[in-house]
Amino acid sequence: MTGDSWRDRRRALLRNDPEMADHAARLFEELGTEDRDDEEIEAEHRASRLAAAREYTPNARLDEELQLRLTGPDTEAGALRFQWGDALLHPMETAVSVAAGTPVQLELTGISAGSTVVHARPIAPTASPEPHALDTPAPSAAGTGMSTLTKLLAALESESDVREWAKLFDSVEALSRALSKYSLDLGVTWYGADGDMRRARLTERGRRYVDRLRQTRDRDQEITIAGRITELRESGWVKVKTGVAKNAYAYDVHFEDPEELVRMRPGLGDNVHFRVRFRQRLDSVGIARSTEYTYLGPAAEQTSLPLAP
Repeated sequence: MTGDSWRDRRRALLRNDPEMADHAARLFEELGTEDRDDEEIEAEHRASRLAAAREYTPNARLDEELQLRLTGPDTEAGALRFQWGDALLHPMETAVSVAAGTPVQLELTGISAGSTVVHARPIAPTASPEPHALDTPAPSAAGTGMSTLTKLLAALESESDVREWAKLFDSVEALSRALSKYSLDLGVTWYGADGDMRRARLTERGRRYVDRLRQTRDRDQEITIAGRITELRESGWVKVKTGVAKNAYAYDVHFEDPEELVRMRPGLGDNVHFRVRFRQRLDSVGIARSTEYTYLGPAAEQTSLPLAP
């Protein structure tokens, strides 16, 4: 949808009034081609309304709104399929919450055409009973979250470094998977309480970049684990707890050859020093997707446990 659509609507309203229609045509010609889209024009109108309201109420704020524009093979009817809603809306709410660093609840307020446009807003938290509120209202959690989320989405679309937002990556990855499942592209527009507007997209290009970032590489290092055995399994697993406190860290050490563990004849409560291979599977964002500890042998400072003849 182009920025001239508002002009088209104005022409349609005046089509039965030739004099006003002619006046509008001359005005549009003087203004030239509108190179802004409807969302930018709406943002300017909101900012103007806020400025006017603050002439009378300095702390006036606008209602916040989130618009999600879905485009794809089946979106031309301007309807939201139930399966899309189930797959997309919860991951979107989760992503905003993670980005905000606090739970943010969103509620659906409407669906409109122009592909499928979902209108939502944050559920306002219960008003604080504090009698002495600050003169300047604090930014909302939803606004803070959307500021961060749109930056990450823009970075994904441009295939830029996203390590700054590593904590947010998993929730956006879930959103990306849902979009890919239904061959949908997502456009996000946030209208803030202070009249600001933030936009971002997540298209096939960004989703492919997400997939590449999820690919892992192994990082190995040799470490020593010292502690006492608290669990044994014949399948070749030993749990070694590093201290006596209840919350002391415990390692699950895997023996690639279970018979080696059997020959060592370890017992519950035995103190051990193991050399192990610590393997992390890291994605390109730096997130450890899995870790494992594999037994290599007794540590140098420990006398080898007796083996059965």
